[in-house]
Amino acid sequence: MDNLRVITSRSDATEALFERANVQTRPTLPDIFRALIAGEADVAEFGLTFYLRALDSGAPYTAIPVFPTRVFRHSSVFVHAESDITGPADLTGRTIGEFGVYGQDSGVWIKGALMDEHGFRPAANRWVIGGLDRPMPPFDFTTHPHPADVDVRSAPDGKTLSGMLASGEIDALFTANVPQPVLDRSPAVRRLFPDYEPVERDYFRRTGIFPMMHLLAAPRDLLTGNPGLARTVYDAFLEAKDKGLQRYRESARLYQAHHLLPWTNALYERNAELLPEDWWPYGIAANRTAVDTFLRYHYEQGLSPRRWTVEEIFTPELLDT
Repeated sequence: MDNLRVITSRSDATEALFERANVQTRPTLPDIFRALIAGEADVAEFGLTFYLRALDSGAPYTAIPVFPTRVFRHSSVFVHAESDITGPADLTGRTIGEFGVYGQDSGVWIKGALMDEHGFRPAANRWVIGGLDRPMPPFDFTTHPHPADVDVRSAPDGKTLSGMLASGEIDALFTANVPQPVLDRSPAVRRLFPDYEPVERDYFRRTGIFPMMHLLAAPRDLLTGNPGLARTVYDAFLEAKDKGLQRYRESARLYQAHHLLPWTNALYERNAELLPEDWWPYGIAANRTAVDTFLRYHYEQGLSPRRWTVEEIFTPELLDT
């Protein structure tokens, strides 16, 4: 592990890893993904969709079942405040923005959930791809597949998705990050699910899925040529994550006073009623349903020409985890 160049996001799940000199991060998650593709990392955090797109293109990567980033995604759909969109059924026929690529990890998850539970059909919409809070073209480090019957276009030059949503140029936005108008408390933008926490808790209660956005990826030859290396990396990330979880468990005795956010203790106690003891699991067994659901969504949304299996996308060395 210490001889590898490792790049990942910095969070509760990975903080302990940064005591090692060889572990780095980058300013944004797309920068981390680019680092792997550019050969600047031996092991890196990688978006699930970008990994699958790479496999579909024949790229020589394999995955380690470590999931550094997870987010429930019903909170990630925003609509123009003056629109008549009041629920998922009202999204039909609308123009929807998506950051960087059609089929971001966050977009795959929420589209899939809306398809399963609300009859949502992406082909019934128009999709605009661009930068969230600053103008940018679609990502240049990945492929851009989409079904022929889905209308996907780039945002106009100089336009941001946040600005287009606030002005009503697009009706809705499926996003990985909270758009700046919402952070600024602009009245021009609101969430599709204003009281999203009960919706997401109900989703977890019914499905058992805590959506992962990313995994770890590495060149296949590196792992096959170094037996035991994948497990060493897995164990290091697992240990770091478990340390992060333990900090919350120990802080419960002190009302989570180590955290700057008030009422964190109430949230921790409420979560304990719903979530398992290890609410951020790594490995195959605890995540098979969630990963297989994402693979199904990816195929159903026309982002992969075939449905990948869990066994195909992870290194064989760790299928027993």
